Amino acid sequence: MEHMAPTWPHFANMVVGLWLTTSIFALGYRSTALQASDAVSGVLIIILSILSLSHRPWLKLWAPWTSSLVGLWLLFAPLVFWAPTSAVYSNDTLVGALVIVFAILVAMPGMRMVPGPDVPRGWSYNPSSWPQRAPIIVLALVGFFLSRQMTSFELHYITSFRDPFFGHGTMSVLTSAVSSAFPIPDAGLGAVAYMVEFLMGFMGDKTRWRTMPWMVTFFGILVVPLGVVSITLIILQPLAVGAWCTPCLIAAAAMLIMISLTLDEVAAMLQFLVQSHREGQSLWKVFWSGGALRETREAGTITVHPDVMHPMAMFWGVSLPWNLLIGASLGLWLMFAPSTLGSTGKAAHSDHLVGALILTVAVIALAEVGRAARFVNVLFGAWIIAAPWLLAGATTAATWNDMVAGTLVILLSFPRGPVIERYGSFEGYIR
Repeated sequence: MEHMAPTWPHFANMVVGLWLTTSIFALGYRSTALQASDAVSGVLIIILSILSLSHRPWLKLWAPWTSSLVGLWLLFAPLVFWAPTSAVYSNDTLVGALVIVFAILVAMPGMRMVPGPDVPRGWSYNPSSWPQRAPIIVLALVGFFLSRQMTSFELHYITSFRDPFFGHGTMSVLTSAVSSAFPIPDAGLGAVAYMVEFLMGFMGDKTRWRTMPWMVTFFGILVVPLGVVSITLIILQPLAVGAWCTPCLIAAAAMLIMISLTLDEVAAMLQFLVQSHREGQSLWKVFWSGGALRETREAGTITVHPDVMHPMAMFWGVSLPWNLLIGASLGLWLMFAPSTLGSTGKAAHSDHLVGALILTVAVIALAEVGRAARFVNVLFGAWIIAAPWLLAGATTAATWNDMVAGTLVILLSFPRGPVIERYGSFEGYIR
């Protein structure tokens, strides 16, 4: 069933486009290139919003999506042109977000609301429900605010950035050679990523695991692999720059939790695609248009959680096995052990890096569908044991510490821990 898109969001985008176009006369841009970009973008938004009202199906589909691309460009434009004033940066960021909201999130062009179940086959809960998405949306917003503040420093809107725990650590990171190597403010890239994740958290209804597989896929890519890369880069800061950054660490922690909370929806989407393909449905069509399984099966003895707004519903699919919590604590200890036990050089860097990676893997494995990720820590634990003998700088105390900690990490990685929820055919991958 084709979704009957409302028309008012396109009128709202006309107003937003007019606002952006007239902003070039109201705000002190001090950048001709950015001024021209906003003028063209504003006119395009107005034209595309008018085209979105067309009765021609292809225009009703492509015009809103093209508007969203203009909105995405507006999130990047202040970074590409190094917006000289904070007013222009804030204006473009807000306008870009609103254009995406009105063009896609509210209008939902081309979306098919296919009748079918809310809960994936064999699952005990719905991973696309609003309570499940709520903490991801909040954490994305936290990450955006932190990244925006650091972007303000990189764009010279503020002249200092006092780190609450590491003194001038944040400023050292933001002014480092690594940060300066990026053609645009690297914190701004993070702000854009968090904003897109925030907006995608609202996209679709509670059955988007089967009605919008493409969106869940892109959301999963943005959160999981790109999130791991972002966390790894933050982990490397003390090695590459020689300083810690509190806002970076908080943003990394938010991203890490988001990964654990996102994996179940990705798993449900993958299970649905596989089952649809086995029924003979076109994988290409189902991926882009969504659908429902033709064969219906009874849930049997599976108890399905009701779709309720309850705090506990936000964390269905994540459990806290004692072995993973201890493993995460050991990773955290290894990050700070060098300063306590006196190791230096490469041995200290190894503890910093691998300890953070052990912590990262342990937290990701808290997601029941991602529980098998804990086996990666077997490799990290083995390296921790070997590192003091291969790398210079380890004291006697640090050597013994690494041998004990590495052994414990390996042993703690084998128990699976309790799996509370049910996951249908995906349970075969939870080991």
